[in-house]
Amino acid sequence: MMKILGIESAALVASVAIIDENVTIAEYTTNFKKTHSETLLPMLDEIVKMTGISLSELSAIAVSGGPGSFTGLRIGAASAKGLGLSLDLPLIHVPTLDAMALNIYASDALIVPIMDARRNQVYTGIYKNDTKLEVKVPSMAVSVDELFEILKETDAKEKTGRAIFLGDGVPVFREYIDKNLEISHDFAPANLNRQRASNIAMLGMEMLKSGNIISADDMRPEYLRKSQAEREKDVDKTDAGL
Repeated sequence: MMKILGIESAALVASVAIIDENVTIAEYTTNFKKTHSETLLPMLDEIVKMTGISLSELSAIAVSGGPGSFTGLRIGAASAKGLGLSLDLPLIHVPTLDAMALNIYASDALIVPIMDARRNQVYTGIYKNDTKLEVKVPSMAVSVDELFEILKETDAKEKTGRAIFLGDGVPVFREYIDKNLEISHDFAPANLNRQRASNIAMLGMEMLKSGNIISADDMRPEYLRKSQAEREKDVDKTDAGL
């Protein structure tokens, strides 16, 4: 039976999980201000010790591929690459927001994960997951007002009349959403409102079965926009007339 390791480090949450085709064998998740370089591999070591599973039993490594924190994504990608190379395992690039949407199941609402992207923007997408996850609008970086317009258009097509928000963008924009979004909406509870490595591994299992894998050398996070340093460099070039 295939086993998949999931690694999640796209935001403040650090999470690792091992699943097989029927169950989550182990999951270790923290949402605390420690760098992922300090947490991910020790967490993996802990669940390996507790379960007695050897990493040699794994079929592949699924990693949260973005969007999200530039530093977090790089650490997750580097960890997955190192393990993939040492264990000679394929990697699976799982879109962060797709995996977040899996937190909501058997609902007819539009699922809207929002991650705080700073500069008054969110990383987001729009999904349905009544029986099977469907991507209605793929990952994007937009302002909340732009999201409202896209959500309104999507709702007109899907005729759901309801949206569920989750993610670390909710505390930042919840009041604004309540005041300005015309569509009926709810917010996911604490146990369902953040990233989980078991979701990464679960989507990874589906992608592995369809042959959607990459080599460790080919793993590249999807940032959706330039880093602050790159943006500042572009501004400097513009000011210099380059």
